[in-house]
Order: sequence, then structure tokens, then C-alpha cells
Amino acid sequence: MNLLPDGALDRLQEGCRTIGSRCNQLGISQWEVVASQSYGHQIDIEGGKISLAGGGGEGGYGVRVLEDGKFGFAYLVDVKSADEAISSAISIARMSPSIAGFVLPSEQSAKKVAGLFDKSIIDLDSEYLLNQADAIISEVSSLDTRAVVTGGGIGVSANASSILTSEGIESGGLTTSHGVGVQVSIEENGQLTSSWQSKSAKSKLPNVPQCIERAVEWAQLTRDPIKVDHLEDDSPILMTSEGFSPLFSVVVPTAIKGEKLVRNESFWSGKMSENVLSSDLSIIDDATVESGKSSGSRDDEGVPSRRNVLIKDGKLTGSLWSTRDSAQQISEGRIESAHTTGSAIRSGHQSPPVSGCSNLFLTSSKKSHSFESMIEVMGDGFVINSVMGAHTANPTSGDFSVTSSSILRVENGEIIGAVKQAGVSGNMANALQKGVFLGDDVRPQGSYSSGTMYVPNVLLTKGIRVNPV
Repeated sequence: MNLLPDGALDRLQEGCRTIGSRCNQLGISQWEVVASQSYGHQIDIEGGKISLAGGGGEGGYGVRVLEDGKFGFAYLVDVKSADEAISSAISIARMSPSIAGFVLPSEQSAKKVAGLFDKSIIDLDSEYLLNQADAIISEVSSLDTRAVVTGGGIGVSANASSILTSEGIESGGLTTSHGVGVQVSIEENGQLTSSWQSKSAKSKLPNVPQCIERAVEWAQLTRDPIKVDHLEDDSPILMTSEGFSPLFSVVVPTAIKGEKLVRNESFWSGKMSENVLSSDLSIIDDATVESGKSSGSRDDEGVPSRRNVLIKDGKLTGSLWSTRDSAQQISEGRIESAHTTGSAIRSGHQSPPVSGCSNLFLTSSKKSHSFESMIEVMGDGFVINSVMGAHTANPTSGDFSVTSSSILRVENGEIIGAVKQAGVSGNMANALQKGVFLGDDVRPQGSYSSGTMYVPNVLLTKGIRVNPV
């Protein structure tokens, strides 16, 4: 049986038309109906064994109505309850403040983004995932007989989504996903070390993805910690993609939202057209990249997706806007002009759209470096593969204070051993202003805030303090 039922998208689109038609009958001038339905299979691994196999689906519809700049939102599961949801949205709109100039976006043609749907994934079943889980458990054991997959799992999913609006936007599509995440632990001689690694994509993954080997490697590298004297000065740190992306994803996507910039709630507020990063660094948000984890032909308001250059050669040149956020900030007098950048996102059909990023890329105009060459450039410092507490970073100031137990000490350009645990603190905005080196291996990572982070290994030489325990 296919993961995705036949006609799933057609049923969603027909439901949107039914709800939209009812909005017209009730005399609502502007309305928007979105729908999503997801289906998936999942395998959990615990203690070196498969602990749970499951699957299922969920979905529904969301309705946003707009009258005289006032909007209301409600969601529903069954089209039969459309009247109740529409009535709720209208009631909310009537109690909401009016936003002058706020109207729903009009239809514009959008280019299809390739690589978002892999038909082979919908043919995968629980038996396939069970076999994949067995292969991963066996691979870990073959790489190190002491190593055990103590947590994690495998999942595949297919999603159908649709949007229909009073302004002529009608669009829908199918996407797929295949993901693997493992916690590998080594316990020997009273010492326990662990490493979490994951990989996900829109297309079918290899039976044993490369992240499995990385998990075993870092569980090995962090064994037998050495004693490191307390350091009082800033330390160069080489953060792997997995270690850097959690902090980056908390701080940067928020800092480049248009509404945060004009509200003076970003550390880059008031710095448009000024240098805010090292002069070789650029940050780009691109929802049109082929096979991108957060790509799509349209944003979650139906606006065609685009490539937004936010920081170019160190200079702040742009920001991210949704239709409502841009209209509100103009209405409140914080900015004279702003327009949607095709950057509206939702957490699902149960929420209205807000501004957010899609696929955020950190790049450099300078030559990228291998992991080994960055260690040589560092001289003395640390390598950090993961951090705990990244969600506590301050997206307004850029300050952070986290801990790491996946950290290595480097002296004279060579790794001399693991550090049991260390505190890591600094300011992300300051650390990215100078002395930054980027690696040559970009690994897409999940985000604490929105979208997907496409970041390589990053060597930060300024503004970071490491305090070994």
C-alpha cells in the first residue's frame, strides 16, 4: 500500500473550493483557505534495538478572513464544520485592530521548484524501515564493537498541501521526506560518551547515511578527556556544522526579519546598508533551491518564492517580510515602505502566516577550507561538535552562553584530546564580524526558529570564550 493515498491532493483542493465558496456566499470580501495532509511511517530505536514501529496521518484546513484591514483566523478538520470555523474567524476579525493598507496578495505566476517529491519514498513501508534500522544498528557495531545506538529512529513522510484565495491564487503540491537520526553511545571502563547525528532530505536516503559514521566517530573522539587549565581570554573555536547551526538558527533568522529590524529588536536594527559581518561573508535566503528542505514554488501566503540577498559582502542589504507584517509596520509608522519578500511561513494549517526564512545560506567570497586546514589556521583553540542550551541564546542582542560535552582541545594546530565539558559564551553578531573562516562541506541542518540552515564548519577567531570544567 502506498504511503500517500490516491487522490489525496485532489480531495484537499476540492475541500478548499468548498470552504472558499461558502466564504463568497457569506459576503466575505477577502479570504484565504489553506490545507495540509501528512502521512508517515516511523521506526524508533532504543538500547540497540527497534522499540517501536508506527504510522499515521494528520491534517486539516485553515481559514483567514480579511475585512477593512482586520483579519481573523480559524482552523478545522472536516469541511462539514466550515460554517463554524468561518464564523469564528469573522468574530476574531471584528475584535481585531485594523491595519491600514493590509490586503491579501494577488495571483502571480510562480515557477516550479524541482526535487521536492520522490515517488520512491511513497512506496516505502514499515518493513523497509525495519530493515534499514537493522542495517544501521549493524553498521554501528561493525564500526566499533563497543558502540550502541541508544536512541533515535527513522521516518518517511509524504505531505499534500493546497492554498486557495479570493484574489485568484490556487496552488497545491506534494512533497516527501526521509530522515534518520541516531544517538550513538560507547560505555566502557566506567566512561560513557555519546554523539547525536542526523540526516534528512526530500529524496530517499542511502540505506546507511554518512551521519551514522560521524556519530560513531564523535563518540570515539570524545573519550578519555584530558585536563585543560581554565582560560581567561577569548579562544578560537572551530564549530562543526552540527555545533554551529543551533546557535546560528536561534539568532540570525530572527535578526533579519523586517519587523524585528524596524522595531529595534534586532542587533542589526538601524544598520541597513552598513557593514555588519566580515566583508567576505554573505547571507542569502533562497526558497527556490532545487531539493531544498524548505523550498517551494510559493510561500505560505501563495506569493511566488524567491532568492533574497540579506547580507552581501558583509553589508546588510535586505530583510524578510510577509504581507501582514509589512503592512502593519507601515501602518504604525515605523517604516515608509515595505513589501512581502515571499517569506511567509506557517507551522501548519492551524496557524496564520508570519515572516520567516526558508533555506538560509552562509557563504564566503574567499576560498573555503578543509577541516584539517582550519585546525592548522586555528593554532590553539577548540573544536565543538554540539552544544546544549542553544535555545537560550538572545536573538535581540546576539549573546549566548551554552555548554558542550562534545569538544576537543587543539594545540599547535593538532587535536591533543577531548575535554570533558566546557562552557561556551560570546556574542554571535560580534564573532561574525572578523576573523571568520568557512569550511568546504555544507551540511543542511534543522532550525530552532524557522527554515533550514545551510552552513559549513565555521572557524571563529574572535569574541568567544571557552571555560573548561
